[in-house]
Amino acid sequence: MQFTVEGGRALSGSIRPSGNKNAALPIIAASLLTDQPVQLDNVPRIRDVETLVDLVRTLGVSADWTARNSLTIHAAEIRASELDPVLCSRIRASILLAGPLLARCGEITLPPPGGDVIGRRRVDTHFLALEQLGATFEIAETFSIRARQLTGADVFLDEPSVTATENALVAAVAAKGTTTLRNAASEPHVQDLAHFLVTLGARIQGIGTNTLTIEGEHHLSGGRHRIGPDHIEVGSFIGLAAVTDSELRIESAGVEHLKSTLMGFERLGITCRIDGADLVIPAGQSKEIRSDMGGHVPKLEDQPWPAFPADLMSIAIVTATQCTGLILMHEKMFESRMFFVDKLVAMGARIVLCDPHRAIVSGPSALRGATVESPDIRAGMAILLAALCAKGTSVIHNVGQIDRGYERIDERLGELGASIERSEERRR
Repeated sequence: MQFTVEGGRALSGSIRPSGNKNAALPIIAASLLTDQPVQLDNVPRIRDVETLVDLVRTLGVSADWTARNSLTIHAAEIRASELDPVLCSRIRASILLAGPLLARCGEITLPPPGGDVIGRRRVDTHFLALEQLGATFEIAETFSIRARQLTGADVFLDEPSVTATENALVAAVAAKGTTTLRNAASEPHVQDLAHFLVTLGARIQGIGTNTLTIEGEHHLSGGRHRIGPDHIEVGSFIGLAAVTDSELRIESAGVEHLKSTLMGFERLGITCRIDGADLVIPAGQSKEIRSDMGGHVPKLEDQPWPAFPADLMSIAIVTATQCTGLILMHEKMFESRMFFVDKLVAMGARIVLCDPHRAIVSGPSALRGATVESPDIRAGMAILLAALCAKGTSVIHNVGQIDRGYERIDERLGELGASIERSEERRR
């Protein structure tokens, strides 16, 4: 599929963020821990979620959509079998099944996970954590992991990996004894997973911190849980309002998780107003990049939570092209994520890519429409923002990448006044 975008239109109105994609995926996987029904609400109906649901069904698990964004999962029985390699290759989240399947079946054969090509994404931390909890593994063309009995342990993660934290947390809930999980990731989606597990009966202390204490082997029941709002989608909408010079209201924005995001956009001269549970981005922003003390060139960099999120770096780069001044953007986590900037340069952006991790943006730039391709979820959304503020018509190919992370984004932005037409890809 492709998008044809007419840029240069001011937008207005209210938009509600979807459920957090990166919370929904581990929560769906963790639903396999219990043999009782689980009801999940506010689940984003996106390609990555649909793929994981299909993968869960191949294990003999019942997974049914009871409404557009409500999913019921009942893992009364699970077939211990090799996971479908085709489905696993489509999403990185397939690795999240390691923890729950070890707990329920004692083994898992996992084909290499897929996902965005944004640089090396190591899986070592997963295996090192599960090994400390009693698992053994063999690595060949597939990953074979076994655990006759998961046992609590004092686990130090060699990096605060989000998915490794989630796998270790789920395994620890099923393990015998107490686990202390140190150097754990603490992103909103990790917190959401922990709260979901508590709803089922797990005992977890330290939620929201980098040290989690889990008392394992408690009986887990069924339950109902609502996925929290996607803070990355909220950040994308802040960038959308800024580049199109529009006033937008983001409803139920999860403002308690936005401090670092708001600080990052303030560095670009974009301020927001918290109104109860909503976030309002006014039109007429100064969009003047704030220099460091002494007039030095400022830097915006991502770091593990609670610092500025890596998944918003692409959005921030596009936003900076419409702001006055010079700024260094430093993507620390993935060495291929910034390569999409050549597409922005082709649209008229003034960006110097210093190396795989750093780019200098000089703005404002008058962007022009172009024919481009979406390389991954976040870069695809960033390119869509660039097209919406550019002069003229843009065609964005491979928008299936955007669909993996943003639910019905063309329809939802159309309700704000954006001109986005979805159509079949034309032969190139």
